[in-house]
Amino acid sequence: MSSGIWQRGKEEEGVYGFLIEDIRKEVNRASKLKCCVCKKNGASIGCVAPRCKRSYHFPCGLERECIFQFTGNFESFCWNHRPVQIIPPSNYRDSLPCTICLEFIEPIPTYNILRSPCCKNAWFHRDCLQAQAINAGIFFFRCTVCNNNDIFQEEMLRMGIHIPEKDASWELEENAYQELLQHYERCDVRRCRCKEGREYNAPDSKWEIKRCQCCGSSGTHLACSSLRSWEQNWECLECRNIIYNSGGFQKAKKHALPNSNSIDINDCLLEESSPKLMKQSPGAQRKELLRQGTKFRRDISTILIELGFQIKKNPKKLCINKANIWNSALDGFKHQNFNPCCTIEVAYVNENDNFGREHPGSKQEFLSLLMQHLENSSLFEGSLSKNLSLNSQALKENLYYEAGKMLAISLVHGGPSPGFLSKTLFNCLVHGPENTQPILDDVSDFDVAQIIIRIKTATNMADLNSAINECCNYLELIGCLKLVTTLNDKYHLINDILFYHVIKRVQAPFESFKQGLKTLGVLEKIQTYPEAFCSILCHKPVTLSAEVFSDLFTVHKLSDVQALGFWNTYLQSIEGGKASTTMEDILMFATGCSSIPPAGFKPTPSIECLHMDFPIANKCTNCLTLPITKTYKEFQENMDFTIRNTVRLEKEESSHYTGY
Repeated sequence: MSSGIWQRGKEEEGVYGFLIEDIRKEVNRASKLKCCVCKKNGASIGCVAPRCKRSYHFPCGLERECIFQFTGNFESFCWNHRPVQIIPPSNYRDSLPCTICLEFIEPIPTYNILRSPCCKNAWFHRDCLQAQAINAGIFFFRCTVCNNNDIFQEEMLRMGIHIPEKDASWELEENAYQELLQHYERCDVRRCRCKEGREYNAPDSKWEIKRCQCCGSSGTHLACSSLRSWEQNWECLECRNIIYNSGGFQKAKKHALPNSNSIDINDCLLEESSPKLMKQSPGAQRKELLRQGTKFRRDISTILIELGFQIKKNPKKLCINKANIWNSALDGFKHQNFNPCCTIEVAYVNENDNFGREHPGSKQEFLSLLMQHLENSSLFEGSLSKNLSLNSQALKENLYYEAGKMLAISLVHGGPSPGFLSKTLFNCLVHGPENTQPILDDVSDFDVAQIIIRIKTATNMADLNSAINECCNYLELIGCLKLVTTLNDKYHLINDILFYHVIKRVQAPFESFKQGLKTLGVLEKIQTYPEAFCSILCHKPVTLSAEVFSDLFTVHKLSDVQALGFWNTYLQSIEGGKASTTMEDILMFATGCSSIPPAGFKPTPSIECLHMDFPIANKCTNCLTLPITKTYKEFQENMDFTIRNTVRLEKEESSHYTGY
């Protein structure tokens, strides 16, 4: 680019209308100009603002956020005189997503952040807009919200977005839509029953292939999916997940739960992935690899913080009875005025207090107690890794939905890592029950586990038939009694028993629990970033080291130097096993949480020192007050005594009520 050259010739003359002699003159002129950014000669571009003498190279101008207009006279503006978007400060709001990449941005107009002139709440990254303009071209580049073309392009050209005069890139690919002319004919269910193979298609019979009504690029034999006729609708697994999870961040509606008695054995058919597209273009492959690469590298704290952008500042108070944490939380969440998008304020009450006094409570302590109660409730079964149980009374009262809702609210509002879901339950949430195979560890029923072990350890056909005869009534009851012809058939039988007991038996609780997890868009994020969420839903937090624990707390000014030294020594002794308390006990004492929440503490935990005998804590502000003592021995004894007994009494208080 250059500011001192004009297109004096026709399009076919010189270089696209720029005459050779004019180009040579401009090169000679630019060689005498020094770039105000890199201080080298050859700065051919100058700012058009009156009295501005800045000149720069094109790359240097981009680096300093200059604006180059690719329209009209192709004017250039330096960083001090570039055009800006004027928006009244009263229109500023909380973070909004870029409508192209959906990453959250602050809605403040800058060089890198632009707003649509036609849709006031549509914001973009400059890089996202430029990439879309290059791909779409002048004929298809428009507002992503309202599809406005004229006003949108005029403003983007003013702000330096280059819109090439070409057709869209997807229109220029050779045979780009060739696969749309072909019918997909392949059965993709995992257990295809057709003896002729997956690609066998016999019209007007049960072996006719039915394509997905949404995408048309996946199929099934009518018999393989228990379809009675070709007219019956059928969706593939991927489209079914999109349909069921398309609610965005809207509040999940309560759906009627299916009757567990109406479950058909064919519901457990699994689908396998299939080659849906004949061939992808190199560009499409690179985009897909880039999308998959960035999809799973998100940090869990970043994801939860983004979900937290939905939370409004107007608070909703929850009155919580610590002795009955479940019912009081249930009453609060079910109240018609409760909104999960509002800030939660906790007030502790005592049912034995005749005056009905309320005491300020810690939200993180409440959520921590709630998650502990949920883990030990009868809604789940198992020792360490929990699966859903079948509790008919809880199902009737819609408590599985409430449990999923509580877990979602806890994660977004700064609660602790649950860490108790089994990998099988997690995979059901992410990939669907039909794509999940349970293992023996998922079975908490001793009798069922013994049946599976008995069948698995059979060494010959006689032993296997004997094992099946011993439990034939149970197998017939669950619909898994079938003819066994070889010893290897025992593995298919075991898989069927596991699938029924762990997944199919609790299908109604699972669907209800899944609907609750849709609150605040948590389920959608779990399915989008499974690796990130697996670390907090299926694994307990790691034990804190003294160094991490010390860095977690900020120190108030004017704190006693000796007390802080005692504090650091105390943490080292705990890490070395020389104290009667743990890091988790101190964290519980100071904040109400035994681990660092995935979204972090709010406010940040702090330490101060006062002249007193014993430590005290304010869980609402996450502030720990250390005692100032004369010796370290006295400091350690006072800390151990106070923290150990306080945590023990709080655990006893919260364990009196069991409920669900």
